[in-house]
Amino acid sequence: MILPANLLTVLLVEDDPADVELTRMSLEQGKVKLRLDVVEDGVKAMDYLNQRGVYADTPLPDLVLLDLNLPRKDGRQVIEEIRASARLRCLPIVVLTTSSADADILRSYSLGANCYITKPAGFEDLVKIVRQIEDFWFTIVRLPTKARG
Repeated sequence: MILPANLLTVLLVEDDPADVELTRMSLEQGKVKLRLDVVEDGVKAMDYLNQRGVYADTPLPDLVLLDLNLPRKDGRQVIEEIRASARLRCLPIVVLTTSSADADILRSYSLGANCYITKPAGFEDLVKIVRQIEDFWFTIVRLPTKARG
C-alpha cells in the first residue's frame, strides 16, 4: 500500500497483541488519518528509529507510544536512547503503560517522556484514551517538521 508522504505516523512500541489491536482499532476510528507502525520490543524500536536493518527505508514517526515493560530493552532505556540522540531527541514520547507506580512516572519524566498515561483496564476506556491522545497530539499540538523518506 502506498501512503501519502505527509501522512502522520505513530510508532507503537507494545508487546501485548491485544493492546496493539485495541490501539489500532481506536486510531482507525479517529478523526486523523494515521499510519501506525508497531514493534514489540525496545531493540526493534531503536532499530526502527535509527533506520537499521529491515527499517532502513522507514521514515521517522511523528509520535512514539511506548510501553515501559518490554522484552530485550525496556521503555525506560528506549526513552534514554532517544533523548541521547541529536537526531531523535525532539521526538514526542507518550508513555502508555499499565504501571501507575510513582517511581515509574518520575523516572519516565526525568528521562524525557513528554507525558505518562496509565492504561485503563477496560476496552472502552482505552479507546477513549487513545482518541484523546490522537486529538491532543495531532489536532491541538504543533509537532516539529521532519524530513520524510
